[in-house]
Amino acid sequence: MTSGVRQLPTGFGRLWTAQTVSSLGDGVSHAALPLIALTLTRDPMALAVVTAAGTLPWLLFGVLGGALVDRWDRRRTVWVMDAARAGLLAIPAAAAALDVLSIPLLAAVAFLLGLGGLFFDTAATAYLPDLLGRDPALLERANSRLRGAQTAMSGFAGPPAGSALLALGRAVPLLADAVSFFLSALLVRSLPAMPRPVPEIRESLLRQARAGASYVFRDRLLLGLALRPAVGNIAFLAVETVLALFAHDRLGIDTYGFGLLLTTEATGGLLGAGIASHLGRRLGTGTALTCTAAVEGLAILGLAAAPNPYVAGLALAVCGAGMGATMVLGPSLRQAIVPAHLMGRVASTSRMLAMCAAPFGAFLGGWLATTYDIRTPLYAAAGLLLGMTAVTASMTSNRRVEAALRAAASASDPDDPASKDLAQESAPGLV
Repeated sequence: MTSGVRQLPTGFGRLWTAQTVSSLGDGVSHAALPLIALTLTRDPMALAVVTAAGTLPWLLFGVLGGALVDRWDRRRTVWVMDAARAGLLAIPAAAAALDVLSIPLLAAVAFLLGLGGLFFDTAATAYLPDLLGRDPALLERANSRLRGAQTAMSGFAGPPAGSALLALGRAVPLLADAVSFFLSALLVRSLPAMPRPVPEIRESLLRQARAGASYVFRDRLLLGLALRPAVGNIAFLAVETVLALFAHDRLGIDTYGFGLLLTTEATGGLLGAGIASHLGRRLGTGTALTCTAAVEGLAILGLAAAPNPYVAGLALAVCGAGMGATMVLGPSLRQAIVPAHLMGRVASTSRMLAMCAAPFGAFLGGWLATTYDIRTPLYAAAGLLLGMTAVTASMTSNRRVEAALRAAASASDPDDPASKDLAQESAPGLV
């Protein structure tokens, strides 16, 4: 591993600015879209359709999308998707201005935005290691800054801005988000182009997609990295489903206080993203990932037992810190060890597993709260997180991480006599 003294390239500053601007727009629309939908209907099922439409592309096209990204120019894919989403948002904005906005139109726009987000996220994830030369230390620093900016913009600045802009008219927050996508597209377009990975031109798209998924499931380290967000989404959605009711009935928190409660989690997320690189250097990436996962489980356990809002807020802040660090360390490691020609498929497969798991968490939380008690989903979520930590601890150990990093470094130097042995040491199914 490098010593970490290298500077991030100037192009990263433009990428960071692009994501910061785009995340601000995401925060605006995240707050405004549900409120816009509420102006059209009070039917919970109709509102659920709009929400579910945004996640559906990951369930339908997640792995295939990764295979396509591995065939395409990644920088071009990122800016084209941003430009397309900017143009797409002009449609509901115009409909709102003309007073012809409808739930079906919002659901269709949410689906297409989710599809664009699939290609954008996958291509951006695959482009970053190319930009940074697959340097593990630089990747951790870069992901820390990107994650911090995303949390600050989408978690703090964006939602209040979205609510304020909505007071000016239903079209205003949609146009603001469109402008953010357009500015992001311009910035990304100015980034340097990277050599495209050699395509597997003899294989069909479906076979390439299957090869990417198989690469994840056969490699114990990558599987461990994928299982944590998947199981984590089940646990966190179980908590999220009942959190508002738990806060109101058991902690006596009003609507304004609930917003403050959620802010504590975002605050912890910023802290966790900021200290992730330090934890990785001090403990080793594998041990740090195990510790942050355990912290998340213990924090949710503390939330379940919280006697008052202050303890609950502290628990959520600690959980957010664990999540923030995990979401820097895990992706950085994956970007450092996965071959460039597979990066899109591996990233999309991991993300798809997490997205598919989320609905099960929502159902589990609702069922446990209805059948037993409002605290039961929180205790169950804590148990899932701690159980997952125990199961994946050996899969993401420091030994496996170091072997994978050595193999990745050696693979970039085919003249290294140890390259073949190290590659075999961390090849899928052999570690």
